[in-house]
Amino acid sequence: MKALDSDKSWQLFMKTLFRNDVPKFSKDLEWKARDMLKKCGGLPLATIDVARQKAKQRLSGIEWEQLFDSIDLSGTLKSLEPMYHKLDEKLKPYFLHMSLFKENAIMREEKLEHIWAASGLNTRSEEDIAHSLFRHSIVEIVHPHPPPSRVKRCRIHPLLHMLSIQKAEDEMGFEMLRSNGNNRPSQSPRHRVIHCGRDKFNQFMTRDKHLVSLIFHGGGRYLDDTSQSYWKSFEVLKILDMDDFGVKKLPESTSTLSELKYLGLRNNYIQKIPDSFGGLKELEVLDIALNFMVEVPDIVNEMGSLHHLHMSNVICRKPLQVDALKHLETLTYISIYDWTYEVFSLEEKMICLQKLGIEEIDGNADVSKLFASLCRLKSLEGLTLRGFRFMSMPCLDELYVNRLHRVKLDGLLATTLPRALRDSLRIKELNLVNTCLEEDPMWLLTKLFYLCRLKLQNAYIGREMLIEFRQFQNLKFLRISELWNLRSVYVTHSHLSKLSQLEINNCPHLETLPEEIVWMEHLRKFAMVTTKHIATKIRSSSILSKIVEVDISP
Repeated sequence: MKALDSDKSWQLFMKTLFRNDVPKFSKDLEWKARDMLKKCGGLPLATIDVARQKAKQRLSGIEWEQLFDSIDLSGTLKSLEPMYHKLDEKLKPYFLHMSLFKENAIMREEKLEHIWAASGLNTRSEEDIAHSLFRHSIVEIVHPHPPPSRVKRCRIHPLLHMLSIQKAEDEMGFEMLRSNGNNRPSQSPRHRVIHCGRDKFNQFMTRDKHLVSLIFHGGGRYLDDTSQSYWKSFEVLKILDMDDFGVKKLPESTSTLSELKYLGLRNNYIQKIPDSFGGLKELEVLDIALNFMVEVPDIVNEMGSLHHLHMSNVICRKPLQVDALKHLETLTYISIYDWTYEVFSLEEKMICLQKLGIEEIDGNADVSKLFASLCRLKSLEGLTLRGFRFMSMPCLDELYVNRLHRVKLDGLLATTLPRALRDSLRIKELNLVNTCLEEDPMWLLTKLFYLCRLKLQNAYIGREMLIEFRQFQNLKFLRISELWNLRSVYVTHSHLSKLSQLEINNCPHLETLPEEIVWMEHLRKFAMVTTKHIATKIRSSSILSKIVEVDISP
């Protein structure tokens, strides 16, 4: 069941609490009660359990102010246990590893898979694990990804997250250490999550030779005070995740983690990657993206086991020898000025590369060598080309897309869309960002018959858009955002549409929707972010009456 919003949760709570004559609380008391209900996460089962719990407590003479001070969800967790026991045995370990993530976190599918793989779980089965968890109502898909069996981003309900922690403590040696002292240590921990605040904690300096994963949440200066010997104590550590943790400097002794397979350092303040990291011979995933202007020494070629390298805006004194990594599947992002590899050797070297991101493409960049390289990358399926700031990218007409299923262009185009891109019969996902096209992109893309997913963000500066679903019979997801001049959208052949999700965000002059939407029988979800005036106008129309999920803001 879809989680209830705050108003519906409140109505269910009050109806369960009083049944018939529902009194009116003061504003302060209602605010306190609503704040307490947030911990139920909109889950009807939890809301009803808490209401019954409070009704019993009220009968014992406890005042309302005291009743709403705390909440006990242990009964709800017990009610959810049968769900876990009924899970297929092969899915249970994946559910347990959800305990390693933050509560309410939006999880990237690629990170989920990297963590699972580093833990020894199979991520290359025919059935997509994240989608299996979705079918069992374990996770909620935030952003769907074609084909329909894929998940791009998802989140787990807070109560199911609590259940995953509880079961992980029982079944896989999980322990959680918190700054407030509310710790649940395990006798022989194999997985440890540390929640840090601003204080310094000596009790976190526990050395444990059996730890397989070590995850840091929160922030503070905890890592600033670790000794060199601290990292040497983890003899079998395979997962070290410090994403969003505020890390500024990495000690050289981190390189002693000889069994490490996953190193997550995304979104920190790291200025330089230590030279000694070349000694991480077993490392399969290195994520240093969103560390602005981090210096990366020429050591990547020494990490022979590397499968996935995520980075952005890095400084390289010498071009990284990533072409020496025969197992590399993901490389995002590398500057076009560092793409200096011999074209004819790539066919034998980078034989596994499936996803490539190139950045800093400005008008001076020589794209011909890059395009010649793309012909040699036999496994490549996804490509992102990112411009440099507000400069125009050069002509991309010679772009090689014959094997590509996913393409993203992010930056101002000097001319129009590349010819090869417009004529491709293989592309299933296309994302155009900041391209500022003068021609209607829906007209330019009419030959992309197998296109499943299309996102247009500040991609078009025109006033009118025409969508002919005769040409887009496989399109299932369409997002239009930040088209600042768009005033009218016209639709033809809507009865042929297979569109299941439509999103329109921040198009301030688009005041009406095409009436043909009512004939789109597959359209199940519509979301719109616009002005208050337009939102009121759209809600009052009958065009969206047949759509199951409608979310219009404000």
